Parts: sequence; C-alpha cells; structure tokens
Amino acid sequence: MIELIKFVPLFPILGFLFLALFGSRIKNSERVAAVLASLMVFISFAITVAVFFEFSASDGSVVKVLIYEWISAGDFSVNISYQVDQLSLFFTLIITGIGFLIHIYSIGYMKGDKRFYLFFAYLNLFIFMMLNLVLSSNFLLTFLGWEGVGLASYLLIGFWYDQKFEGFRITWTGDAANKAFIVNRIGDFGFLIAMFLIFVTFGTLEYTDVMSSVMADSGALMGTGLMLAITLFMFLGCTGKSAQIPLAGWLPDAMAGPSSVSALIHAATMVTAGIFLIARNSALFALSPDTMMIVAYVGAGTALLAASIGMVQDDIKKVLAYSTVSQLGFMFAALGIGAFSAGLFHTMTHAFFKALLFLAAGSVIHGMHHQQNIKKMGNLRKYMPTTYWTFLIGTMAIAGIPFFSGFFSKDEILWQAYNTNNLPIYVMLVIAAIFTAFYMFRLLYLTFHGKERFDASHHTPHESPKSMTFVLISLAGLAALGGFLNVPFALYSFLGLEHVSFVNNWLAPIFADANTILGISALHELHAIEYILMAVATALAVISWMVAKNWYLSDSSWSMPGKLVAKFPVLYKTLLEKWYLDNGYYSAIVEPLLKGSKQILWRRIDVGIVDGIVNGLGTVTKRLGNVVRRMQTGIAQTYATVMVLGILLIIFLMVF
Repeated sequence: MIELIKFVPLFPILGFLFLALFGSRIKNSERVAAVLASLMVFISFAITVAVFFEFSASDGSVVKVLIYEWISAGDFSVNISYQVDQLSLFFTLIITGIGFLIHIYSIGYMKGDKRFYLFFAYLNLFIFMMLNLVLSSNFLLTFLGWEGVGLASYLLIGFWYDQKFEGFRITWTGDAANKAFIVNRIGDFGFLIAMFLIFVTFGTLEYTDVMSSVMADSGALMGTGLMLAITLFMFLGCTGKSAQIPLAGWLPDAMAGPSSVSALIHAATMVTAGIFLIARNSALFALSPDTMMIVAYVGAGTALLAASIGMVQDDIKKVLAYSTVSQLGFMFAALGIGAFSAGLFHTMTHAFFKALLFLAAGSVIHGMHHQQNIKKMGNLRKYMPTTYWTFLIGTMAIAGIPFFSGFFSKDEILWQAYNTNNLPIYVMLVIAAIFTAFYMFRLLYLTFHGKERFDASHHTPHESPKSMTFVLISLAGLAALGGFLNVPFALYSFLGLEHVSFVNNWLAPIFADANTILGISALHELHAIEYILMAVATALAVISWMVAKNWYLSDSSWSMPGKLVAKFPVLYKTLLEKWYLDNGYYSAIVEPLLKGSKQILWRRIDVGIVDGIVNGLGTVTKRLGNVVRRMQTGIAQTYATVMVLGILLIIFLMVF
C-alpha cells in the first residue's frame, strides 16, 4: 500500500495536462473542469490517508519509493523517488486535504470566469509541485518542486492580470505576480548554493544519506563555518518562500489573485515550504547554533513587525496577509529555539484557521461585489450569517482564545520560548500575539458588526453559494477542534489524564537526531509556570479583544483610534507605510538597478558598444561597397583593360 504514494502527485499533474490542453474545447467546460480537478486532488488525499494508516501500523522506518533513475553522471546520481516518513505524510495530508476543500470552494467563487478551466488547471499544477517538494527523497527533486510552486504561484497570483491592484508602485495584478516571482528568485539562489555545498561536502543529495553522514561526524561538524554557510544559504531560501525578513514584501501583494489562491498560498502550501525545509534538515541546523539563533530572531522579529502593520490595514485581505507573515514568524521562532514539533503543530493549525479566514474573506468579497475595504462594510452578519460564524471561529482560533486550535499551538511555542530561556524571543512573540488578537477582532467588528456603511442602493450583500459555505463550515470544525491533536502536558496533568500528544509523538522520529545534537529532552516539569503563562497569554488575548470591541463596536465613531492617530501621526504613517520596507527596497535596490540598467547596460553597453559595433560594421560594409561598385562600369573595354593589367601584374610578381 505504501508504494501507492507515487500516485499521489500523479493525479494532479494529469488533471493539469488534460485541462490545459483540452479545457477550451470541452462543452460545459466549467462543470468538467470543476469535477475533474477536484476529483484528482481528492483521490490523492484518499491515497495519502490509506498510506498514513498503513505507515502508522508499521515500525515507522523510512520507506523510499523509486519512480525512475533521473540523472547519472560520474559520481553524481539523483533519482525521481519519494520518501515516506512522518514529515512527508504530515505535509501531504495538509496539502491534499486543504487543497481539496479549496478546489470545492473555487467552484462557486470562480463561477462565470472566462478562463475557469485554466484556473483549475493551475490549481492542480500547484498541488503537484508542492507534493513533489515535500515527498522528495533528495534535495534536487525538492528544488524542482520549490521552483514549480514559484511558477504556479506566478500564474495564479496574476490570473486576473488585466485587473487593477492597489499596492506599493503596483498597478496591476500582473505586477504583484512579477514581484512574488522575482523576490523568490533571490531566496532560490541561496537554496541552490546550499545544495552545491551539501553535495561537495557529503557527496550526495539524498536526505537519508546526508543525515547519516551528519550524525556520523557531528562532533567535527558542530559550529563550523561550513555548517554556518550551508544553513544560512538554506535559510535565505526559506525567507523567500515563507516571506520572512528581508524577503517578506511579496506575500501581502500576493493576495492580488483570487481569494482561493490566497488561501492556497498563505495557508496550506507555498509559504510552508520554508518550514518544511528546515524541519527536513533539522539536524543540519542543530549543528549551527548561530544559524538557529538567527532563525529564531528573524522569525520573532518578523512576527512582531508584520503584526504591527496588520493593526492599521483597511483591506480585508491585506490584514490577513500580514497576519500570515506574522504567524509564519511564530513558526520560524519555534524552529530556531529547537521546538521543532511546536513549530510544525502551529503550521497545521494555521493551515486550518488561515484557510478558513481567507476563504471567509473571499465570501465577503463575493457577497459585497468585490468590495475589500472593511470601512465600507458593516453589519454583514445580517446578510451572511454562515460566513460570519465561521469567520468568528477563525478569529477566535488565531487570537488564541481557549480552546480553539490556535490557543494550543501558539501557547506551546510561547511556553517553549520561555522554558528554553529565550526571553527576548518570548517577549516579542507575546507582543505579536497581543497585536494579533487586536487586529483580528478589529477586522471582525468592522466587517460584520456596527452600522451598514455600504451603498445598499447599488448592491445588497448576499450569502455565498453552498459549495463555498460547505467548505467554510468544514474548515471551521478543523479550526475549532484541530488543537486537541496536541493538548499541552500541563492540561492533561491538571485533569489527571494520561498525556497523549499525537503531533509531538508522530513527529518525534523526524527530530530525534536534532534533539540529540541539541541535548533536548522532554520539557514536562515546572507545571505551575506553564499554567501561569497560559493564563497570562489568555488574559492578554481577551484584553485585546475587549479593547477592539470597545473601540470599534461600542463606539461607532471610532473616536479612540482617531485620537491615537492624531496624537501619534508619525507612528501611524510608519505602520501604514509598512515601516517603509518597500520604500527602502526600491530606493536601495530596485531603483539603482533600473537606473544602472538604463544608463549603463542599455545606453552605454547595449546602444553604445553592441549597437555601435553592429552599426559600425554595417557602415564600413556599406562604404566599402560604394567603393567597389564603382568598378562595375558596364563598359567591356574597361573590364578588358583591368584583366590585362591584372595579368601583367601577376607575370611581374612571378618574374621578379
């Protein structure tokens, strides 16, 4: 049964090929595309579930499934093969499960689009590439999937390429797609260098072989410059795909695509690629404490920075986009402090509640006829009750309200940060969590509560079709209950029950080597402090909730936010301008490159040198032709005279 894993990526790519090649020729193409694309992902999900249960019943050893021999040149050989273990199955279940629900949602959301079939073809392509990324048994196939999701995201973000989009120096959705594609190329270059260094060092790109070599020589490799270089370049790739400082700017603009694309990219697939790569290579990172520290501080800093920006955004999808960047920061901070399972657990719960929130936001946009400004909404719960209640559950989950999924995963990260004496990380993450609860309830109240601020004479909001609300209800259930897969030890101890932490137990073999290197053991002492930290985090989340309620629900004029803006205009402007990060990138990198390209590469090199040489050769040839053609007089006597003179010249040269 485990051998069937090779069919998991196969069905989505078949769906893509069929729809891309024949979709435009099919009658009732919407129905065919919707059924075919969704069915391909569902079959992949069903196979993954079957493989999961069989693998669970086995001894947990890694299983490699060979597809075919790919590259063989001298000492270098790489196969197309899939690695079945706890980590690959963990991500594959998320990708295919959430991906299938997003496909179902898209049926109603994209109804009537002139390129409906092509949209579903791109969704299948995205799933295929992401599955190759997480199932691969070697770095090179992972890199192929890594680049593939970059291509698929470009196609999906810019799907409505001819529509206007408001962003920093961005006018069209196609510009946002270009930004995502180009920024990710920077990170991809880092991943590529890391791959070269790994092959030169270990002589292989197979994950299991690399990890065996690492553990066999861990003492000599610990803290070396080589391990620092490998892990830092790899982390650079992760900052691109998972939108961390300094390559975080592309993700908020990636919401220019359809909302179902935003849910797919922001929740279940592309942005988790960086988390997966560090998790897969946790032993390598454990050998470089400096890199681990950098990962932790970059993650915590990104979480805090993005959360602060989210507090002042008025576009419903931009609030959620900065929320994604912030929550990814939580995951990287967890990985950086060695709390690998906690970071992966938050990856899972985030897939549940963030997919729910983005799809619920898409339902709002659909019902509001493409209006995205939350200050032009209000009282939508009256018109969209299902969307409202599901959005509320997602908000409770991401804010960390007990006992929704985000409460369990976020609090475990905070607890691990405190218990490993990473107090600066803990403080930054706590502040980010406070901001998160505030801006999410601000978003909820401005969108669904208060007075109606939209023009009802032009359009009346309406609930989304059942294909969309069914998905929202399903995800709401996961967002509400998913956290119980990894209940904290302290709560089990309090209830006097045996501790069963499914996610931690499932992923334990994956991180055993890294934990051995780091000297990490189970952290189940200090119950009283864990209770206190849970209580403090919950109290802060509730306080943020009440503040948002008082400012945006109880006070319909929003007087307090207005007073704060008037009192701190510079701070408000800074947050509104996203800490001027895009400005800095454009001033320091983009504009000099464009100016240098225009003034030096184009004007001086291309026009001055290249065109100068080409045009110069043409001019010389033309002038030489003008000289030579004068010899063609058309007079036979002249030709005869020239021939005689030529003969005499040859005789002269031969004689003398």
